[in-house]
Amino acid sequence: MFSAFSQIAAVTMFSLRSLPQRKGASAAAMLGIAGVVAVMVGVLSIAQGVLQTMHDSAGNDNAIVLRSGSDTEMMSGLSGDDSRLVAEAPGVARDPRGPLASPELFVVINLPMRSTGTDANVPLRGVLPNARALRDGFRLVNGRMFKWGLNEVIVGRGAQLQFSGLDVGSSIQVGQAHWPVVGVFETGGGLAESEIWVDASVLQDAYRRGNTFQSVRVKLDSKQAFEGFKDSLTSDPRLNVKVMREADYYASQSTVIYNLITGLGTIIAIIMGLGAVFGALNTMYTAVSSRAREIATLRALGFRGGPVVTAILCESLLLALGGGLIGGGLAWLAFDGYHTATLNWASFSSMTFAFDVNTALLVRGLGFALLIGLLGGLFPALRAARQPVALALREL
Repeated sequence: MFSAFSQIAAVTMFSLRSLPQRKGASAAAMLGIAGVVAVMVGVLSIAQGVLQTMHDSAGNDNAIVLRSGSDTEMMSGLSGDDSRLVAEAPGVARDPRGPLASPELFVVINLPMRSTGTDANVPLRGVLPNARALRDGFRLVNGRMFKWGLNEVIVGRGAQLQFSGLDVGSSIQVGQAHWPVVGVFETGGGLAESEIWVDASVLQDAYRRGNTFQSVRVKLDSKQAFEGFKDSLTSDPRLNVKVMREADYYASQSTVIYNLITGLGTIIAIIMGLGAVFGALNTMYTAVSSRAREIATLRALGFRGGPVVTAILCESLLLALGGGLIGGGLAWLAFDGYHTATLNWASFSSMTFAFDVNTALLVRGLGFALLIGLLGGLFPALRAARQPVALALREL
């Protein structure tokens, strides 16, 4: 056993010390793998960013109530009486002002993107004072809160960065009226930062909605209060509602876009990975051919085929590791925290988010790089181990 390990160590060191003699081909293989990893991690970081945004949108003890049969706010509708009954249900947390419930109205308006100038659907949400308490981390970062009863709006930080005309002091057009922007808010990276907020009563009048809403968010006494809260509402004959944990609601919204981006990213990575495998194969076959006599000499001295295979695989994996680290580093520098917008397929409105190059994604990219290195080095290694010694010694 000691002899086998000694042979592996000796042949591996011999192989690695010869790398500078093939630095051009080795660098090409390494950079090819780096490109694959950078693209793979960059694309998948979009899906991770969407997931993180949805995760940050959900309060730990929050629930959302929609009309029965609705999957999103766009398809839902609740009367003012429905909203009052929801707020009075058992399990709803309270403060000195009353139940922590937030009936809300959701519509979509068109605004131009800063980057392209093309119109995009931007969420316009009508809220009541409790809406701020239902969003963890809500804070104004510029300007002031709109005055209740006036045609004033505040905008999410993400929406301000991505869409034109949302700076404090500017105004947006809703119907025939212009509503001034008086403040900018953040919610810890949640989906609300993609939205524009206005007094719900003002939005109801502008869209002739009467005393209706589309959803009611509530803060519960605890996570354990959810089942009792849900049962009380779904069993009430006066109501026809669907009750969900806020975390489950946002998770369902992210499913389509997450699967789409992950699927496309995986296909792109596989296609590019095949090209990188062929590049690694070419590099390692060239390395084996250039050292055919040295390998044959070692085998003639008593070195077995196993150490030869291991040494060549180690070289290939080392190149792949270097490429993976370079590609992961480039992806992190270029994409992590980059803000952009995409379509929320659940509401057909734009959502802003930041690319998220996290540790798990970097590990996945590094694993893919090592797989490329393994496939690229395996066949040249087997060829070197199986080549007849007498034939290899005659190689020039």
